[in-house]
Amino acid sequence: MTPLHVVLAGSSGFLGTHLRHELERRGHRVTALVRREPRSDTESSWDPANGAIDAAVIGDADVVVNLAGSPTLGNPHSGRWARELEESRVSTTTLLAETVAAVATPPTFLAGNGISWYGDHGDADLTEDADTRGHALLTRVTRAWEAAARPAVAAGARVCVLRTAPVMDRRSAPLSQLRLLFRAGLGGRLGSGEQYMPMISLRDWVGAVAFLAEHPIAAGRFNLSTEHAPTNREFTRELAAQLHRPAIASVPSVVLKAAAGPMAPELLGSVRAVPAALMEAGYRFADPDVESVLASGLAGLDADSVPLSS
Repeated sequence: MTPLHVVLAGSSGFLGTHLRHELERRGHRVTALVRREPRSDTESSWDPANGAIDAAVIGDADVVVNLAGSPTLGNPHSGRWARELEESRVSTTTLLAETVAAVATPPTFLAGNGISWYGDHGDADLTEDADTRGHALLTRVTRAWEAAARPAVAAGARVCVLRTAPVMDRRSAPLSQLRLLFRAGLGGRLGSGEQYMPMISLRDWVGAVAFLAEHPIAAGRFNLSTEHAPTNREFTRELAAQLHRPAIASVPSVVLKAAAGPMAPELLGSVRAVPAALMEAGYRFADPDVESVLASGLAGLDADSVPLSS
């Protein structure tokens, strides 16, 4: 296909670094948005807090991707951390969406988001048409995060909202910590273990985002999660098996609620996400279930192990 010019916010993070590598591997030109002076012509400075960005760079782009935001790991009992979690996502998305909307020919906008948008739905299959429920912290954040992309939608840009499930890779949370915990023989189910855990392998996340960047018409909301979400019990059993360790411990719900505070619903709530829109658009998963997701994640398989035609 014709090489694209992709402007990428959040390029220094774990996902952004791998996405940039994959886009460049596919022959695309990537300009990274950075919060310092540019060091080369592949960088452009911006300041989301003050609404500063080079509109000419956005106007020259074919695709703009936003992965910027403060870490989701932090002190769950800290109000400041919770505010920064939301503000860092909303401010960056708002600035990019408004700039996309203002240029003469709006580029495609891939707006990062989270699978927590759905909230707890028990064992119901959740395609992109499902509703959002509850007022858990990350559910509230993802609602505001998605709303911030509306200016680009209103301007007629092709917008893809990336409802990302936890990406399972041994080099990053949560699998990096879980791997150590299970290796020490301290792994176990959370609460009843019957709650569904959406997840995706790194190579499928990168492959899916690159696929959407290259797609000529795909737009709307996309669940970036594996085809078959496991329960926490199934995940626990499979991770223990692949690490050759027992997993007989369990963490009672009451303990999790006290320890995790406003993040407890992310551990105890059930989100049986189905990537219907992504599969309908033509993406084919390399890792469709928990067994393959964990095998890929524990091996540290990168996107270049997936054919360019994914």
